[in-house]
Amino acid sequence: MPTRPPEVNHDNETVTDTLLSISQERLIGFSSLPDMLTPMTEYQVGHAPGSVPERRAMTKVPELTIYFWIAKLLSTAMGESVSDALGHLLGHTQAAVVAGTALLVALIVQFRAHAYSTWIYWIAVSMVAIFGTMAADILHGQLAISYIASTAFYAVALAAIFLFWHRTENTLSIHSIVTRRREAFYWAAVLATFALGTAAGDLTARTFQLGYFASGIMFAIVMAIPGLAFWKFRMNAILAFWAAYVATRPVGASFADWMATPAAHGGLGLGAGPAGVGLAIVLLVLVAYMAISGKDVKAHR
Repeated sequence: MPTRPPEVNHDNETVTDTLLSISQERLIGFSSLPDMLTPMTEYQVGHAPGSVPERRAMTKVPELTIYFWIAKLLSTAMGESVSDALGHLLGHTQAAVVAGTALLVALIVQFRAHAYSTWIYWIAVSMVAIFGTMAADILHGQLAISYIASTAFYAVALAAIFLFWHRTENTLSIHSIVTRRREAFYWAAVLATFALGTAAGDLTARTFQLGYFASGIMFAIVMAIPGLAFWKFRMNAILAFWAAYVATRPVGASFADWMATPAAHGGLGLGAGPAGVGLAIVLLVLVAYMAISGKDVKAHR
């Protein structure tokens, strides 16, 4: 009789592959661009560290499309202008109370949402942008802390948030935001990036006397470097994302200040109020377009 070939146990191979995949995720988080640019699958969500397997968790952030980055830059610029306008109108202390209350309400609504919502998410980001600007300005304007010291303070604060987040959750991927704890880490990091970016933008524009327009150009180049490093040199995708994300703040804030600065000082002379209103309208239109079209949640391949 001919010898019968040994049977291959495909179930064992599948189990082995699955265990290896889970082990890799626990060791390094999500380390490739597809992991960051697409939502987590139902399997990934159920088996991610700290997740709840018995329910289908939903990520609470948008996909990283071109629309995300445009909206992020607009929100940073709008937050800078609106913060300055409110500070002049109400006074810095009263403006901080108003903005802080609005931020608290926006975050409560965001945390109570069961899944990503375009309007809820970008309203929360906008409130973070406004309050984050005030947090940086208060350190310098009210407490007389130098831009160098405030920039260093917020840099250390952001590093501490990232360190604690990673040690607790084993990943910094924004598409692993499927639990309340991870969402809290995420929004703490976002707030710190806005404050850091504001301080860094003022540091280069004022302390180093580059001016707002030159600072905006410089930080735009800084923002592009992580993308180029990922594209050409395979930089870790999560690291590339957060590096670019931090840089968006001084880019938007610098150009917003340039728009508001009087022409005699090298700006466009629009004023903080008109600049803030104009930027808010453009952001509103973009968010409405994303909400209607779904381009911030659909993967286009």
